[in-house]
Order: sequence, then C-alpha cells, then structure tokens
Amino acid sequence: MLRCRHVMRQLQVPLERAYSAGSNTPDGNDPNDKHPIRRTFRLLGNDMRKIKEFFVPKEDSYEDEGKPQPIATSKKFNFGGDKGNVDEFQTHCDVLIIGGGGIGSSIAYWLKEKARDGLNVVVVEKDEKHKQCATHVSINGLSHHFSLPENIQMSLFGAEFLRNAAEHFGTDIPINYTPHGQLVLANEADAQMLKETSQLQNELGARNELLTAERLASRFPWLNTKGIALGCVGLEREGWFDPWALLSNYKRAARGYGGHFVHGEVIDFVFKRQDDIIVTGSNEGSYQSLDKVVVQLPDGSKSAIKFALCVIAAGVNSSKVARLAHIGREAGILRVPLPIDARKRYMYKIITQEQNAPGMAMPMIVDTAGTFIRRLGLGGHYVCGHNALPGEEVNSDNLDIDPTYFDTKIRPGLIERVPAFASAQVVNSMAGLYDYNVYDENGILGPHPYYHNLYIASGFSGQGIQQTPALGRAISELIMDGQFRTLDLSRLSFDRLIVDKPMYEFNALN
Repeated sequence: MLRCRHVMRQLQVPLERAYSAGSNTPDGNDPNDKHPIRRTFRLLGNDMRKIKEFFVPKEDSYEDEGKPQPIATSKKFNFGGDKGNVDEFQTHCDVLIIGGGGIGSSIAYWLKEKARDGLNVVVVEKDEKHKQCATHVSINGLSHHFSLPENIQMSLFGAEFLRNAAEHFGTDIPINYTPHGQLVLANEADAQMLKETSQLQNELGARNELLTAERLASRFPWLNTKGIALGCVGLEREGWFDPWALLSNYKRAARGYGGHFVHGEVIDFVFKRQDDIIVTGSNEGSYQSLDKVVVQLPDGSKSAIKFALCVIAAGVNSSKVARLAHIGREAGILRVPLPIDARKRYMYKIITQEQNAPGMAMPMIVDTAGTFIRRLGLGGHYVCGHNALPGEEVNSDNLDIDPTYFDTKIRPGLIERVPAFASAQVVNSMAGLYDYNVYDENGILGPHPYYHNLYIASGFSGQGIQQTPALGRAISELIMDGQFRTLDLSRLSFDRLIVDKPMYEFNALN
C-alpha cells in the first residue's frame, strides 16, 4: 500500500498543468469566457505584467513598507462585500472544496490568500446558514490542553492567528478574543496524565500551571474541589472567541480574493479513467480518478463541476461524501471507510445573581464529568454544555432538546462543582451536531492514499473551530507546495487507518 501511494505521488499531475477554467479575471477580458486555452493566455499575460512591474517599479511611497496590510484596508485590494448571491456558477475549477464550514472556508481563505487569481477555488455548501454545522454548537474555546503534539501546535498557531486577526481580516467583523484561559480538572485516576500532558504543552510553547486541590480552592473560592486531585489552568494564549465572526471572516476574505461559494449539495462523483497511472497492490483493472461532482442546487436542478483537486471538509456529512467516491465500498485501499459519525452536543445559557458566583476572572472549566462552562459577558450570564454519550441516538432532522435533560444530566454535576449555580435558571438552549471520528477521536487530514487528487480534512471531534487556522493553512500547503511547511501534521493522515495505528487524544473535550 505504501508503494501504491508512492507511485501515484510520482505520477501526480502538477496543479499548474491541470485542466481548469471559469475564473473571473481583472484584465478587461470577457469574464464569462471559460475556454481553457483563452484562460491560460490571460493568466500568462497577467504573469508577464507582474514580471514587468517587478523590474520597472512604480513611483510609490514606501513609508509603510514592511508593515502588515489587512486585506480590508490594503492598497492592493478592496472588499466588495458579501458577494455570495452574485457568484457565477463555475463549471470548472482548480480546487473544489466540499463543505463551507470553518475548515472548508479556512482552506478557501488560505488558498486564495496565497494564489489570488492564479487559482480558481470553489466551495460547495448545502447548509448555507450553517444550522447543522459544528460551529452552531461550538464551545468557542481556545485551548492547548491536549496530549498530542499536533493538536497542541495547531491550537498555539490558532491563538497567534486570532490575536492578530486584524492583520488578516481587518476589523470589519471583530473576533472578540477573550483571553481568560481554561481550567481542566482531574480526579486521582487522571492526575498523572494531566501532569504529563502539562509538561508536554509547556515544552511546545504553551504556558500553564498545575494546581493542587488546596491551591484551586484558594484561587477560585467559588469552586468545590471535592473529588479533584489536580487542576491545570492556562496562563497565556487561551480563552474563547466568536466562532461565527471567524467563519464570516474566512468567507469574506476568500470571496474578496476571488473565491466562489455555491449553495448546493454534492450528490455524486463522475470518474475518469487514467491509463497512465498504475496502482500496485490494490484494485485490479485501470485506475479511475475523480473528475467531476454533480451538485444539486436549491431549485432541484443539477449541474456538474469539473475539478483538478478536491477536498472533503463536509463535517458530519464527510463519510457520506466519501462513500460517493467509493471510499469504503470497493476492494483494496478503497475498502477502508472514512470513519466519521455525527455526535450531539447540548448547549445552555444560564443566569444566576448569587453573590458568590464566578466573576470576571473565571476561566472556562472542563469538569471531570465532561461538562464545560464559562462566563458569557456580564450580568451573571454563563454558557454551559455537555456532549451526548456515544450511545445516544442522533437524528439530524430533529435536534429538539428534552426539557428535562438539563435538570437530570447536567445540573447535578454543575451544582456539585460550583454550588452557586444551584439557583441558576436556563434562559436559552440548543442542540447540534459535530463530526466525530469513531476510530480514534482525532482528525483526519491530508491526501487520500488511493486518489491522487483527493484530500480530506474532517473528524476533529468537536475541537475543529479553534484549529481551523492551522488546518486550512496545512491543506493549502499540501496543494500549493506539495508538503507541510508550517506544522508537520503527517501523522494525522488517512494512512493510519490502513495500518491500524490510532492517534488517541486523551484531553479532548468529546
């Protein structure tokens, strides 16, 4: 199998030679002209003009040279607003991204930020208002409390990205980053693991502190430390933020740089036979690559989009999309399915006016039972949540919340940990789904070992939104540079499913 992947990598057609068309161009030519040869000449003409400008610089002022330029205020680019309703349907593209949530939109942003008009990127999303995507029930947390180096590094990268969001997006939609840290609590059985992961996190650049039960009680007098052996609190680069603002900024920036977003559902793939690619040790017969997707639009009509490369970033629907590509349905490497399922999360907004309730310095708390809670603005408001147990039934068509769930499943543990919440009242509630990797509860990122033009970015089990800056950049590096450059995330690849080497994350909130 490893030889199969190596052979196909050698035979992979470079992206710049792949057939594509349909990109709107700013050179004055007809933007509706999608002929591939004429598009190629337009791109060559743009490149020649850039070369000329390099050797014959314009008489510009260089007083701001070297300063970061947010795209919302850059002299080179001005936003035209949210152009989602006027996007022309692209029948051809270089990179097709299936899924326009946090990960998919981040990939589109990084690709377009790097390539601009040199790469035609199309994002297909069936849930235009993201009512069923993981962002809908995101805990908004930014945390480095993980046990795997890759997850720690991605979160630290995300923290720096969010702290400097204005340099990437401008200030049109503030991220509202709130740096109040996260407190992870452990009982006696998990205390040693918490010590080891804290040491690893600090070695990789995080900054957190271990606290005994006595020190926890002293620092957080509203906290009941019964049953707690150890706590770990983040001191830097942790807190929470507005995930909807981050998602909106990704989409605005990607559109502003020329990316296209399509409201529709991918219902099938079209395959293309390629006799020049030989697969050894896998499926018999000739190799078939992915060539097109069939998209069903909101009006029921169907249209095809031809692509050079495809990325599956469809969240809870990723497994379904993978099956359309015969992943998990054929022999050889294709016999291994994409093991992503939907898992339910309950979110509640509660309020209390108790004088001994947690105040402004409250970190987000992750209790031993899996319940999480943090402050929500001022006035005694908090948001708390709980992930459904693996055995609980999930129905994406019915996300109603049992009115007794909070009182029976959450309130008892919440009162035991923070007694001031005994009188808390629920003022709002919601439920939603997030993509859950049933194999090892960790994300799957990178190229598929059979298809030379398919990448996967999904299954991050409820922790994806804080890692979208790193995930989007990682996929863009694989596509643009052929390898990871910023962070080496190769251990998260699909290959570990084939060789059965799981990557368990012990500290993940799932």
